[in-house]
Amino acid sequence: MVRYSGEHKQETRQRIIETAGRRLKRDGIDGSGVSTLMKDAGLTNGAFYAHFTSKDDLVATAIADQLQALNANVVAQAEPGLAGLHQIVRWYLSAEHRDNPGDGCPNAALLDEIGRCTDTTRQAYTDGVLLVIDGIAARIAPDDPPAARVKALSLLAMLAGTLQLSRALTDRQLSDDLLEQGIHNAFTLLGNEQHS
Repeated sequence: MVRYSGEHKQETRQRIIETAGRRLKRDGIDGSGVSTLMKDAGLTNGAFYAHFTSKDDLVATAIADQLQALNANVVAQAEPGLAGLHQIVRWYLSAEHRDNPGDGCPNAALLDEIGRCTDTTRQAYTDGVLLVIDGIAARIAPDDPPAARVKALSLLAMLAGTLQLSRALTDRQLSDDLLEQGIHNAFTLLGNEQHS
């Protein structure tokens, strides 16, 4: 039997988490079995339990990882203040994000299923979403981010709902129009109707 280093095991675990995150966002939690998730990572089913206690454990971990990635790659990279909010909104409600759920935010892709998940998964989601909204709130109210937390959460809800609906529409032009209206609505919520 080959023994792997702790570093190799951690790299393998991270590969499983990342590939599972993409698959879950494409096919949903219920539509993604352990065998498919492990195949995506290039591993056998037997390797699963060396890294996770259950599918729920993997789902909670993958959702937390996806939200941390959203925060690091989108929210934290945005400029400070209103300019950064505009960047976040325009990225979130872009045709590219709509058309590539596997590479996007877990909110619009998984929110309906997360509400029916275990408390552990819902807590992992809550912790991850708080990280994201705190970054948004810091741009809404740089001097008092906690005061803007509910507004940031409302913005995220508006963005996720708009993106979900745009993905469900078969009429591409109607979907594009919805995304543009969503951008306008988000800027209105933020107290700035300019689209520049």
